Amino acid sequence: MPFQNSSSWTRKQKLILTGVVVVLLGTMTVFVVLGLLRVGRKKTPTAEEQQWKGRGTTEHLVEIVLGRCYNFITTINSELRNKDCLRVWKLFEQAFLYKDPCSMTKEDYQPLMDLARYSIPCNKSLFWSKTYDLAHHYTKTNHDFLTLEDTLLGYIADGITWCGNPSDSGVNYESCPKWTECENNPSSVYWKLASKMFAETSCGTVQVMLNGSTATGAFRKSSIFGSVEIVNLNPEKVSKMQIWLMHDIGGLQRESCTGHSIAQLREILENRNISVSCEDNYRPAQLLQCTRNPNHTACTVCS
Repeated sequence: MPFQNSSSWTRKQKLILTGVVVVLLGTMTVFVVLGLLRVGRKKTPTAEEQQWKGRGTTEHLVEIVLGRCYNFITTINSELRNKDCLRVWKLFEQAFLYKDPCSMTKEDYQPLMDLARYSIPCNKSLFWSKTYDLAHHYTKTNHDFLTLEDTLLGYIADGITWCGNPSDSGVNYESCPKWTECENNPSSVYWKLASKMFAETSCGTVQVMLNGSTATGAFRKSSIFGSVEIVNLNPEKVSKMQIWLMHDIGGLQRESCTGHSIAQLREILENRNISVSCEDNYRPAQLLQCTRNPNHTACTVCS
């Protein structure tokens, strides 16, 4: 094969060099444009500049969620051992990461809800409102009942806070909005969706533990129980609701089973073809209250 002359080879080198330079310049231009766009987004006033009134994202969130998930599927409900906890965490994180904490949507959490969904045994659902401590103390001693926090979705998120930050960190560890600051914050959207699913999967006879010592009334339509859970009970699956109206030991008894808000709750349920019963100071739960005040007259054996 004859050798190419030097001038021809030089022209080819120049053409190749020119092509490489053009490609490099084009690539650099793309990166510069993307960089400018990122900078532009950062300069736009966003939620990361907002100082919220609530606690910031809980430290070590990933370890907490993963640890709780693995504990739940191995020691609490081994029937769920095939649930993918790594996937649970990734869907949880993706729901709020880098997002404005006041612009959360149902769609953000729906993949997680679908993954974590499972059936609740009939006659075991215990709803609550303004009785968090007592209701959970009760389910820890009586495993015949389950609150939302005794399910996978409730268990992994109970007592923690989280919210996104549109900046580079993606997470706001300084502060997160309280429910009263904006309606579509990460916690409220999450708990409303989880509550809806808990109600939808309930069946048979369900229970609710209400507080008859609160000044705002034992039943409130604006509560999650009143605005989400009741309306998502399926009358074809739920036949009855038992109301346990609890009063603080030694405290005021502002409302009984014949009270105005209980009558309102009864009407709502009966209009949905769900029968209702009500008991003041359900004795098994009241005995748990008595562990903190055993000498009160309400705690004697013959009270």
